[in-house]
Amino acid sequence: MSDTRRRALRPVPDAEPRLHFRTVHGYRRAFRMAGEGPVLLLIHGIGDSSETWLDVLPHLASKYTVIAPDLLGHGLSDKPRADYSVAAYANGIRDLLVTLNIDAVSVVGHSLGGGVAMQFAYQYPDMVERLVLVSAGGVTKDVHPALRLMSTPIVNEAFKLLRLPGAMRLLRMAGAAIDQLDGTPLHPGAVLHDTPDLVRVLGNLLDSTAYDAYLRTLRAVVDWRGQVVTMLDRCYLTENLPVQLIWGDQDTVIPIAHATLAHAAMPGSRLDVFAGAGHFPYRDDPMRFLEVLENFLGTTMPLKFDEQRWRQMLVSGVGEDAITGSATTRQAVLGAMGSDERSAT
Repeated sequence: MSDTRRRALRPVPDAEPRLHFRTVHGYRRAFRMAGEGPVLLLIHGIGDSSETWLDVLPHLASKYTVIAPDLLGHGLSDKPRADYSVAAYANGIRDLLVTLNIDAVSVVGHSLGGGVAMQFAYQYPDMVERLVLVSAGGVTKDVHPALRLMSTPIVNEAFKLLRLPGAMRLLRMAGAAIDQLDGTPLHPGAVLHDTPDLVRVLGNLLDSTAYDAYLRTLRAVVDWRGQVVTMLDRCYLTENLPVQLIWGDQDTVIPIAHATLAHAAMPGSRLDVFAGAGHFPYRDDPMRFLEVLENFLGTTMPLKFDEQRWRQMLVSGVGEDAITGSATTRQAVLGAMGSDERSAT
């Protein structure tokens, strides 16, 4: 097991998040909430839930009102046959905040939640004060081959084998054994770094309704060719928005090259790379995650939405091709930005 996963956070008394429910459009939505002060919204990734933030949430609640929802189809929220597109998730976040009488938030999004956070900032720019993208999806069309396979019917049938008695227990045991090899000469490398968390997420999908919601979400953003939607064509809209990128250099789900490209595409953004961390840097190294996040929140001013400036940016903005260009141009951009990364030692 890596040293970062051994790091324990100190207890925070009287700051434990409470589970709440709101019914919006007839669907019950679960969310965890704690603390007082400026509002910080935490959005989890695909197949995950608000529980993924439990290590860091109480510490953030000492300075902020922290809200961590279970996206529709995830966790303890309802799992109807519904629209599971990124835009629909952004609408659901807006609706939940309206029911809580919250007008503005700083948004933190992990993986799919990063894509939802970016979409939320695009659809409701007057509600977003800051944006934090953690191993975020939707930067480019590239994606881990496993996610492409998961969107195909043959893998969907194979997944049902995990519902057989004892199958998930064996998978968890295998994941734990692999985790124990981390940092030893026997460890097979970065590919399996995220195994414990990925097994945890798979365990959330054993319920058929949860898996159906997961599959609809996946197919809305990924097909066999890669990610369907990218944020590069709208990155220019973050020109005046404080943006923090956090990535693990061992992330095999959404590799570090995505972070470098997003950093290049969003002027003024900050990029912190966690050495030795995988797709879940806030779980691999929660203390550093808190340090980086709290520093970002404390040293930036919340954006005050300017409708006229927004209109001007929409008229003069650049498209995705102008950012990525040819393969040669794209590699040049990635290489040029490498010196700006602040990597852990």
